[in-house]
Amino acid sequence: MISIIIQTLLISVSVAMDAFAVSIGKGLTVTRVRHQDAVKTALWFGGFQALFPVLGYFAASTFSSYVTSFDHWIIFGLLVFIGGNMIHEAFEEDEENARETAQFDWKHMLPLAIACSIDAFAVGVSLAFMKTNMVFAISSIGIVTGLFSAAGLYIGRAFGARWQKPAQIAGGVVLILIGVKVLLEHMGVIAF
Repeated sequence: MISIIIQTLLISVSVAMDAFAVSIGKGLTVTRVRHQDAVKTALWFGGFQALFPVLGYFAASTFSSYVTSFDHWIIFGLLVFIGGNMIHEAFEEDEENARETAQFDWKHMLPLAIACSIDAFAVGVSLAFMKTNMVFAISSIGIVTGLFSAAGLYIGRAFGARWQKPAQIAGGVVLILIGVKVLLEHMGVIAF
């Protein structure tokens, strides 16, 4: 039980890294961070990061009876793909962040929130095949992402882009490791 809680929290932190990195980028563009902008950022990113796993979960649940014999390969593949993509994107984001604007209205936040949440959809698919409490997982993903996003604004303003790339790389590595762990558990190599 504790292992599942820790795993869910690690997934939450990993999924939050895209939004965290984008928030740091937005923090780089402001002269000062207003509290209402931090709240807007937390709600946009946290809300969409909580919504997309729900959509992925229901999409996967519809087909779960057909894939239970190889669900561990699906989890492994999705998490390794998402983690690898996060690591890859970490090295390409300097150019994206140079174009980032300091506006926090829906026209600027909606596309960013959706873009950061695409990976969360795939995580929701993975969660459908894992033995996890979905209410806890979705709440954890939303809250952790919201907190990381708000913090990212302040960090971006205070420290610049120094922590953006390492945070995204760490998130990707954690997702890959969780995927490997799930695969090894299902193959009987390790037991948790």
